[in-house]
Amino acid sequence: MKRYIILLLLFSAVGFSQNLNEYKYALVPAKFSFLKEENQYNLNLLTKMYLQKYGFETYYGNETYPTDFAATNCNKIFIDLVNNSNMFTTKLKVVIKDCKNNILATSVEGTSKEKEYPVAYNEALRMAFDNFGVLRMHKFQASEKSLGMIGEPAQTGIKTKIDTPKSEEVKPSIQSSPLLFAKTFGENGFQLLTNNTNVPQYVMTIYKTSSIDCYIASKDNYSGVLLKKIGSWFFEYYKEGKLVSEPILIVNF
Repeated sequence: MKRYIILLLLFSAVGFSQNLNEYKYALVPAKFSFLKEENQYNLNLLTKMYLQKYGFETYYGNETYPTDFAATNCNKIFIDLVNNSNMFTTKLKVVIKDCKNNILATSVEGTSKEKEYPVAYNEALRMAFDNFGVLRMHKFQASEKSLGMIGEPAQTGIKTKIDTPKSEEVKPSIQSSPLLFAKTFGENGFQLLTNNTNVPQYVMTIYKTSSIDCYIASKDNYSGVLLKKIGSWFFEYYKEGKLVSEPILIVNF
């Protein structure tokens, strides 16, 4: 009996994967319904980054879209998060729907027992995405649906839709980055200060996640992530629709 159950689950996963392969695009809301602010705790940014990692061309609900993305609602998947948290544990599921509100796939539930909301929500969401096997198997295969030849017209009034070039990554010069050192901030955070023992100045705040090479980060008026790539740290965030990857030099971190 167990063997048949495993085979059934395997065939179901393959079927869901084939359904997702019809889609090139993904739409992430600017604000999830259970939160009060846009991109609160960086959940929307993190969701967008995961979908791009798994091969989807992804946009926020308040962005300006290219023409082929806006041609029909049925050429894209719609992403939502289900929050089942209680006072002891943060719990999140990722739900993927089509243009008719049919559920295409649901992730396993990501959980975290961290006390600080920014850390807990990010840890739970990363767990949900990292274990979302159907999504990880995505490989776009062009079809009539993906090309916008069938399906419902896109909703009007969301945002003016025009052809726009794909955003290019902006990389500030590493020479302009000051040396910083990390000072413990709360149970799971650090403040990055200028490496000046006389009058150190605050630069940014970062919080731990489940990955030692990734921190939730905020600097000036921008929120994003601090990532370690090829031995160096980068603060990545969106500015005017473009991804900025800013080198951060941290002493002994």
